[in-house]
Amino acid sequence: MGKYVMIAQSAPLPGREAEYDAWYDAVHMKDICALPGVTGGRRFTATPFAMPEPGAPRLAIYDIETDDAAAFMAEMGRRSADGMITRSDAMDRSAARMWIYEEHPSS
Repeated sequence: MGKYVMIAQSAPLPGREAEYDAWYDAVHMKDICALPGVTGGRRFTATPFAMPEPGAPRLAIYDIETDDAAAFMAEMGRRSADGMITRSDAMDRSAARMWIYEEHPSS
């Protein structure tokens, strides 16, 4: 079974931070953690310490265990298209970024 992390950077629209954070914590985090293979998730808020420049102000890291990362992504896309993963209009979509990293085998 492969082990991965999904890294998601995002940002609320100006003035809608509380609404965005409430949606992310109460709805979106649960939607993503309900995907088969997701074993947990956690959120972070950026600090002023960055090199060379800061990323988006919000970061989420999800732990994933799957034999097929492409199938995982396809299922996430299907659920998003079907409305099972909801979106908030308080999110700045232009700031959203996502990456999947595979755990490096230990030596």
